[in-house]
Amino acid sequence: MANIGRASAFIAAGTLVSRLTGLVRTMVLVTAIGVFAVGDAFNTANGLPNQIYALVSAGLLTAIVVPQVVKAARNADGGSAFISKLFTIGIVGLFAVTVVAMIAVPWLVELYSPEFSPAQKGLATALAYWCVPQLFFYGAFALIGETLNARNVFGPYAWAPVVNNIVSTAGFALIIWLYGGNLTDIADWTPERIALLGGSATLGIAVQFFALLLFWKRAKLRVRPDFHWRGVGLGEVVKMAGWTFLMVLVGTIGGIVQSQVVSEASGALEGNPAGLVMSNAWLVYMVPYSVIVLSIGTPYFTRMSELGSAGETERLRETIDSSIRTLGFFIVLATAVLAAGALPATRIFTNSAAEAAVSAPVLLAYLVNLIPVAILFVIQRMFYILGDTRTPFFFTLLQGMLVVISAYLAAAFLPLELLAAGVALGQSVATIVQLIVATILLRRRFGSLMAGSWLRGYARFGVAGLIAGLAGWGIWQLLGGADSWMLDSKIFGIVGLGIIGVVAGAVYIGVLAIVRAPELSVATDTIKRFRRRSAE
Repeated sequence: MANIGRASAFIAAGTLVSRLTGLVRTMVLVTAIGVFAVGDAFNTANGLPNQIYALVSAGLLTAIVVPQVVKAARNADGGSAFISKLFTIGIVGLFAVTVVAMIAVPWLVELYSPEFSPAQKGLATALAYWCVPQLFFYGAFALIGETLNARNVFGPYAWAPVVNNIVSTAGFALIIWLYGGNLTDIADWTPERIALLGGSATLGIAVQFFALLLFWKRAKLRVRPDFHWRGVGLGEVVKMAGWTFLMVLVGTIGGIVQSQVVSEASGALEGNPAGLVMSNAWLVYMVPYSVIVLSIGTPYFTRMSELGSAGETERLRETIDSSIRTLGFFIVLATAVLAAGALPATRIFTNSAAEAAVSAPVLLAYLVNLIPVAILFVIQRMFYILGDTRTPFFFTLLQGMLVVISAYLAAAFLPLELLAAGVALGQSVATIVQLIVATILLRRRFGSLMAGSWLRGYARFGVAGLIAGLAGWGIWQLLGGADSWMLDSKIFGIVGLGIIGVVAGAVYIGVLAIVRAPELSVATDTIKRFRRRSAE
C-alpha cells in the first residue's frame, strides 16, 4: 500500500504539473485562434490523431500491455523477448496506420465535420496534414509508457507531457508575437501560419516521446527489433486485441456521431458552445480524471495485475475495494468543487464571461459521470486482468448505442445553444448504465467485489460532497455569483476556483472527520506523500 501511495503521489505531481502547463497551453491557444470557426477547424485537425490512435492503439495498450508484461516478467529473460516482439509489431503497425491516415486526411475531415463550411473544411484539412503525424508519436509514447508502468516505473510517463505543453505553448505564443492574437478569420490563415500552428502541436508530441525514451533504462529490459512473432505468447495478445479493437471502434463511432451533431452548431450562434468550446469543457473535466483517477488507478492496476497473475484472489478483492474507495474520496470532492465553480472553471478556457456562461452547462453535464467513471476504471480493468476483453466489448457496445441515440435526440429536441450540453449529458447517462451492467457481469464472473464496503464509503463521500459543494456555491454567490470578479479574466477564474476549492475541501474533510470515515487516513497519507514528492 505504501508503494502504491508513493507511486500515486509521484504520478499525481507530474499529472498536476502537466495539467497546469496544459492549461497555460490552452489559454495561449485560445488567445491566438479564438473558439469559433478557426478554433473548431484546429480542434478537428488536432483531434484526428487522437481519434485514430484511440481506435488502433489506445484500447489495445490499456487492456493488454500491463497485464501481459507483468505476466511475461515471470519468464527466464524477464520478458525481454516478448517486449521485443511486441514493440516491433507495434512500431511497424503505427507507421503503416499513420501513412494511411495521411492519405485519408480529406475524407477524415469530412467524416468528423460534415457541417463545416467549405472554407472551414479547407483550413481543417490543411492543419490536419501537419497534425496527423502525431499519431505515430502518440502510439510509440503510450507503448513505452505503459511498459514502464508495468515495470513499476511510473513517474516519467506522467511527467513527459509537461515537455509537450512547453514546446507547443512556445509555438502558439510565437504566432501571437508574429501575427497578433485572436486570429478568428479563416482568411487570416496563410500556409506559413498554418504550418506554425499545426507544426507546433506535432513538435510537442514528438519531443514528449523522445523525452520518455531517456528513462527506458529503468525498465531493465533488453529490447531489439524482432520480426519473428511466434513462440512467446503473442497469439493470446492478438485474440484479446480483436475484441479490444471492436470495443474502441464502438467508442470511435460514438465520437464521430457526436462530432457530426455538434458541428451543425459550429459558429451558428454567437457564444455557442460548439466544437472547441465543448472540447475545452472536456479539458476541465479531464483535470480531476487525470490527476486523481489515472494517478491513483495506474499503480493500483499494476498491483492488481501482479496479484491476478499470482492467483492471490482474496488480496485482489481487497485491493479492488481499496482502490475504489481511495478514488472515491478524491473524485467526489473534485466533482463538488467543479459543480460549485463551473463558471470560473470554464472561464479559464474561454475569452469572455459570456462564453463561460454557455460553456458551464456542458461541464456540468460531463460531471454527472465523473464519479461513475472512476469506479468503471477499476471494474473494466479487472476484466483485462482476467484475460477477458470480450465482455467489456458488449457493455461498451451498449454504452455506445446509448451515446449515439442520445446525441440524435439532443439534435432533434434541443435548441442549438443547448446542443453540446445535451450531447454531453447523454454520454454521462450512457456511462452510468455501462457501469451498472459491467459491475453485475464482473460480480457473476469473479464473485464478491466487496461492494458493500465501497458503497458505504461512497455514501459517506456523497453526504460530505453535497455539503461541501453547497459551501463552495455559497462562497461563489457571496463573491458576486454571475457578476463576480472571477469571470473578469482567465487568471481571476483560476484564483476564484482555488478559493471555492479550499472552502469546499475544508468542509468536505471536516464532515468526514466528524463521521470518522476510515478512508480519511488513507487519503491524508496520500496527500502527505504528494507534498513530500513535490518538495523534492
